[in-house]
Amino acid sequence: MSDYGSQNSINIEENGPENQTEEIKEASEISEISELSKKGYQLLKENKIADAMDCFTKILVVDENNNYALVGMGDATRKRGSFRDAVEYYRHCLAHHPGNNYALFGLADCYKALNQFHKAIEIWEQYLLHDDKNITVLTRVADAYRKVRDFKHSKAVYLRVLEMEEQNPYAIIGLGHLHYDFKEYRDALFYWEKMLEVHKEAVDIRVLTSIGNCHRKLKTFEKGIPYFQQALEKEPFNFYALFGLADCYRGMNQQNRSLEYWNRILEQDPRNKVILTRAGDAYRNLNDFERAGDYYRRALNIEFDTYAVLGLAVIAKTQHKYQEAIESLRRLIQQDPKNYRLYVELADCWIKKNDKAQAVEVLVEFQKLGIRNPTVTELLEKYKS
Repeated sequence: MSDYGSQNSINIEENGPENQTEEIKEASEISEISELSKKGYQLLKENKIADAMDCFTKILVVDENNNYALVGMGDATRKRGSFRDAVEYYRHCLAHHPGNNYALFGLADCYKALNQFHKAIEIWEQYLLHDDKNITVLTRVADAYRKVRDFKHSKAVYLRVLEMEEQNPYAIIGLGHLHYDFKEYRDALFYWEKMLEVHKEAVDIRVLTSIGNCHRKLKTFEKGIPYFQQALEKEPFNFYALFGLADCYRGMNQQNRSLEYWNRILEQDPRNKVILTRAGDAYRNLNDFERAGDYYRRALNIEFDTYAVLGLAVIAKTQHKYQEAIESLRRLIQQDPKNYRLYVELADCWIKKNDKAQAVEVLVEFQKLGIRNPTVTELLEKYKS
């Protein structure tokens, strides 16, 4: 009897009011954390970052290793652009919850944003161990390989995505960029045109300018023009479309047409020294030396530019001011000793002065740098003979 009474008193003690209160308190905390977590993620969706962070901070006060709150804080700080802070939250989460997909995804995206592509690849590869069919992650991995110029792995992953989803735009665009980056312009053109077929009705302007740029690089300028014009119909002030058209007309030696687009760029960006120099070149090729000189000087007033000084030197040479041109070109060579064009122009000045020996000496000086250039080699043979 006494034993039963003793055991009964133990049971009453174990399930007594104090323990029941603790259980209720714990359940209440779990419920509160759950509600705060839901609220925090909803606020994140609504882009109310400070309010979301307030919710996650309240959770971490109670449970410093809570995976939902740590990922939530990582996502919130990442949205704010504080990538290094976000990294710490994701790493804290992974230290206590290894393999958390959301933390892995966020961490990899942070490394990508910080241009630490090798680290991003390493994390995404970990993610793919849990979910190797995730197309979003696969395209990010392929993009990261492209950024570190790993052509083989990048292409393999993009093609793997296309096996899973034949018309995936990110993989097609990625392959276009990949081949373009490696100067395989015909292959790049294949993928950009494929993208055009898929999205005929609502083609992205970047696809049009990319196709135009492939033709520009392939020197099939007349084929590139319609794509840049289409892009301009969508965005009349698009820099890449204006530049592409100007450069195509320049490549076709239609200087007046190229000037139309160089000047349209300058209307928006009058202090763009590269465009000022290109426009100066166009005026020079049209023998409008006064305007050409004006554009070159405007470029030089912004900042020193080799090609603006070169343009002025070529004008001086054309106007038979050979010594002035020689002095300018000599100064440029001191600053840019590997630029073959400077040597070619300088040699031509000496030829114009009927001093072939000096012209040969200039070209030999370039060859002593150990750089092989067909234009220099051809001229040197011509002058020597």
